[in-house]
Amino acid sequence: MDPALSSATAPPAYLDATRDNASLRAFLHGLPGVDQVGAEARVATLATRSIKTTAKAWAIDTAIGLIDLTTLEGADTPGKVASLCAKARRPDPSDPSCPSTAAVCVYGDLVPYAVEALKGTDIHIAAVATAFPSGRASREVKITDVQDAVRAGADEIDMVIDRGAFLSGRYADVFAEIVAVKQACGTAHL
Repeated sequence: MDPALSSATAPPAYLDATRDNASLRAFLHGLPGVDQVGAEARVATLATRSIKTTAKAWAIDTAIGLIDLTTLEGADTPGKVASLCAKARRPDPSDPSCPSTAAVCVYGDLVPYAVEALKGTDIHIAAVATAFPSGRASREVKITDVQDAVRAGADEIDMVIDRGAFLSGRYADVFAEIVAVKQACGTAHL
């Protein structure tokens, strides 16, 4: 068994499923698929419902409070991150009762600017890592990317798996990488 898949790193319920590539493949292929027709029917039903004023305001506030405002452009700057953070603090500047968003998400090198702009708030800072957006880098590079973002103040890491490994059926490799990234996150959420 791969040491990354040991009982020290995987919950006991998943040990059988993660003991080797064949077990992981069987587990993944045994998961139920998405009921696309059922999901579309449920959406159509919900779209026709009338939501009353109080419930509607609650639903909108709840939705705003679940949003991660994100900027992931190659041309991102500290100024753009500061503007994004201001919007996260006050999504509707004309309504002081409007809640802030849950988080902002930026590239790891811009985390310090988000930390500064969000000081004194409960807004979380997420960072993309693991060679975002392609995920095409060595595990060592990905781990360093995660550690740098967490050290800079990110409390959530959004990772990119090695899609090539996943699509070619190397599920145990992908699982081991996720375990390693989770360990590198420390107290930050993955």
